[in-house]
Amino acid sequence: MKSLDDELDALVPAPFGFVGVRCDEAGEELQLLLQALPLKANPNPRALAVAEQVSAYLEDPHAVWQTITPNRGTAYQQRVWQAMREIPVGETRTYGQLAAAIRSGPRAVANACGANPLPLFNPCHRIVASNGLGGFMQGIEGGLDIKRWLLAHEQRAR
Repeated sequence: MKSLDDELDALVPAPFGFVGVRCDEAGEELQLLLQALPLKANPNPRALAVAEQVSAYLEDPHAVWQTITPNRGTAYQQRVWQAMREIPVGETRTYGQLAAAIRSGPRAVANACGANPLPLFNPCHRIVASNGLGGFMQGIEGGLDIKRWLLAHEQRAR
């Protein structure tokens, strides 16, 4: 039996599966999914605006995000996520480069990437290892395929 926490406010079809949207008093949350999860009977009305922005990004990675409220996470995580948002579409940074930019360590940056509640908005897919792709979605099966798609999607739009 699924818990209410598994239910989404909106579900956006994506080439790699779906993007789930949850909205509550703490803000918005996005979830990259390989398969659909159930929708809530009474979804949060803010989810429609967020879902429209997700769809716009999937069409054009240069789409401007407007409705998202990045108010989850610690002050440190917020700093990492803000630095991610400053990476131009189609570019990447290594964990070490991002860590140096915010005067931190690569492992702490990687942990903040793993705790990111707003992938796409906080584009953690743009953070790569110094010797390759690095991780994504905390090692969930299929996560690296999603990361590859997102990076290719942004490269095509350059």
